[in-house]
Amino acid sequence: MFRFEYIDHLFALALLPVIALAFAWMWRQRTQALRRLGNLDTLRQMMPHFSKGKQALKFSLLLLALALLAVGWANPQWGTKRQRIVPKALDVFIALDISQSMLCEDVPPNRLERAKRFCGDLVEKLQGNRIGLILFAASADLHMPLTLDYQAAQLFLRSANPQMAAFQGTSIAEAIEVAEGAFPEDNKNHKVLIIVSDGESHDEQTVQRAAEAYNNGLLIFTVGVGTEQGGYIPETNSGRTLYKKDRQGNPVKTVLEPAVLKEIAEAAEGSYLSLQGKPDLLADLQDRTDRLEKKELE
Repeated sequence: MFRFEYIDHLFALALLPVIALAFAWMWRQRTQALRRLGNLDTLRQMMPHFSKGKQALKFSLLLLALALLAVGWANPQWGTKRQRIVPKALDVFIALDISQSMLCEDVPPNRLERAKRFCGDLVEKLQGNRIGLILFAASADLHMPLTLDYQAAQLFLRSANPQMAAFQGTSIAEAIEVAEGAFPEDNKNHKVLIIVSDGESHDEQTVQRAAEAYNNGLLIFTVGVGTEQGGYIPETNSGRTLYKKDRQGNPVKTVLEPAVLKEIAEAAEGSYLSLQGKPDLLADLQDRTDRLEKKELE
């Protein structure tokens, strides 16, 4: 295959006819000037070294040199080489907490909506990697397997709500277990799990489970949603907004548990980030994942 790297440079060839016309005009002007001096044949005998043919040859060679210079400037290339380009990527699961405590409005509009927005932005930042989605409360479900279809990921995220959970509660250990089982068997060292939760995990084995997952090649990040001051969990009843109560009839208060989330991340050599923290949270997370070794996509 033949091509020019800088094909627009070939426009310089358009100058050659202009130069040729200028030369013809100058030659004509010179001839007319000689005629005014006397007979052309007599003048040529007086100038034996002058040759009309030599002048034309010199000018033709000049035009050829300029043409070759323009072609060289365009950098002609030929020949083909087939090369298989194999993209490299990470396999990333986002585990989103959909327990009722995520309906708390201590961060506007509520924890769940704030988390879903963050996850949507995260999907945009992580494009080029395979993304999967896990929803969890007392149990965890693989909501979307690993994919490069980021529009589908956004759609699944928008639909997430507490009604999708069969049982209420928060078991981060379940989310870790589901993630481990959802990664391809041949992927040993290119796995990332990002847990987005308020940290109210009622499973004492969560930190140990995170450490075991890390030993199997899974890097875990945790993202805290909510405030340590906390708030109450709204419930709608007959069009009225009430608050969830315990068995004694007291409103149930829920708070962000950053200590739990930090322990989980540290056990899996990841890091803890808070949605209430610095504004470059997404950039920090993307920077960490960008520095990880990626695997070739099939």
